[in-house]
Amino acid sequence: MAIQDELETGDQQQYLLAIGTKKGLWLATSPDRRAWTLDGPHFFMSEVPSIGIDARGRKTRLMVGIRSEHWGPTVAHSDDLGVTWTEPENGAITFPPDTEAAVERIWQLYPDSDARPGVVWAGVEPISVWKSTDGGEHFELNRGLWNHPHRPDWGEGFGGGAVHSVVVAPDGQNVHVAMSTGGVYRSLDAGETWEAKNKGISAYFNPDPYPEFGQCVHKIAADPQVLGRLYAQNHHGVYRTDDNADSWVSIAEGLPADFGFVMLTHPTRAGTAWVVPIKADGERIPPEGKLAVHRTDDAGATWKRLDDGLPDFEYNVVLRDAAAVDSGGSNVGEKVGVYLGTRGGSVYGSADEGETFTEIASHLPDVLCVRAAKVPVAVPHTKP
Repeated sequence: MAIQDELETGDQQQYLLAIGTKKGLWLATSPDRRAWTLDGPHFFMSEVPSIGIDARGRKTRLMVGIRSEHWGPTVAHSDDLGVTWTEPENGAITFPPDTEAAVERIWQLYPDSDARPGVVWAGVEPISVWKSTDGGEHFELNRGLWNHPHRPDWGEGFGGGAVHSVVVAPDGQNVHVAMSTGGVYRSLDAGETWEAKNKGISAYFNPDPYPEFGQCVHKIAADPQVLGRLYAQNHHGVYRTDDNADSWVSIAEGLPADFGFVMLTHPTRAGTAWVVPIKADGERIPPEGKLAVHRTDDAGATWKRLDDGLPDFEYNVVLRDAAAVDSGGSNVGEKVGVYLGTRGGSVYGSADEGETFTEIASHLPDVLCVRAAKVPVAVPHTKP
C-alpha cells in the first residue's frame, strides 16, 4: 500500500511496543497484547538506547535517541507511527561551545505530563539533563545540574557516565534524576537547583559506604499514586523512599538477588512495582540462569516470582531501560502489560501484569530499550 498523504486517529485503540536495539528500532502493534505485528528495522545499524512515546492529546509522537557510528547521536521523531521520521539538521541535543563537551549517547527521553504539553526531558552521556518545549525537536541544557559543584567527582558506571532516569512530579517543580555514578539528585524548583538525595543507599565499594553522593543507582521510578514515594534499583540494593528521597530504606528482602537494572511501577495502583534480579557482579546472569520478574503489591514488603512463559534457561540480562509497562490499566479492572527484552534479542510481553509471558520477538540484536503505550490507531487518509 502506498504511503498516504495524511494519517487520522479515531476512537479505536491499539498497543504499541517500541524496541530499541544495538542495530536499529523495531515497532510492534497489537489490538489485544496477544497477537503482534512486527515492523522494522528503522535506523538499521544505528544504536537506539532511548525511546519516548508521547501519547498526550489525540496524537502519538515517537521519539528515539539514535547513535550512528558515522553521524553521531541525535533525537529523531515520527508522528505517523514510524512511516516517516524527522531529524533536526543540526542535531536535537548539542552542547553549547562554552561547555567544551560533546554528546556521546542519549540515555533517556521522558515526556512530561498533560499539564505541560510539548515538554520532554532527556538524560544524556556525559552526565547532563536537557529539556525540550517543542515535543523533543530541540533541547536546552540544564545548567543547574551541569554546573553543580559535585560534577567533577561524578564517576562512570560500566556503561559510561550518564543520567539514565528522569522523574517529574505532577506539579512540574519536583524533579528527580539518577545517574551512574553519582546517585539520586532532586530539584524542588523545576531544575534550577539540585541537591544529592542518597541517604540510606549503599555505596559499599567506597571507604565510606554511605556517602552524600557517588552511589551507583541503576534506575529509579515513582509511584504515581503516592506523593513522595519512589523506588530505586541500586548496584546491590533495592530501596524505597516515602519522603521524597530525603531518606531511603531497603526492600530487598525476599528477592533472590539485590543486584539488577530494572525498576518499574504501576501507573494506577499504589504499591506495585517490578524488578528483574541479576546475580552478583562477577557473572551478570539471572540467578541460576533462570530469567524471572519479581513483583511487589505492598511497596516492597513481599515479592512474588513471575516466570510463566519465560525460558527455562536464559543467560542474557535485561538492561535498565529494556523493560516497560504500558498504559493499558487506565480502565477499572484492566491489567497493565509488562514487557522486557534481553541482550540475546528476545522480547517478552505479559498482558496480566507479569503472571504469564509470551515471546513477541526473537533473534533481534541486543535489546537496549523497550517502551509501550496504548495509543489511537492511525488510519490512512488521502487528501481530497
